[in-house]
Amino acid sequence: MSLKAFHLFFIALSVMLAVFTAAWAVGQYREVHEAGYVVACVASVLTGLGLAWYGAAFQRKARRL
Repeated sequence: MSLKAFHLFFIALSVMLAVFTAAWAVGQYREVHEAGYVVACVASVLTGLGLAWYGAAFQRKARRL
């Protein structure tokens, strides 16, 4: 596996982790109703979106190399 492929794989895993963390935070908020879980969910969603954007930009750049 090349370094580029590993990098894209690692980004994809990180996006999935962010999604699962957001889902976990939603589940915890439904049980406990603490604002910290809402903040964790929003932060996870934003992180996942940022990583997805970064992964797409990296893939476009890696094609040119």
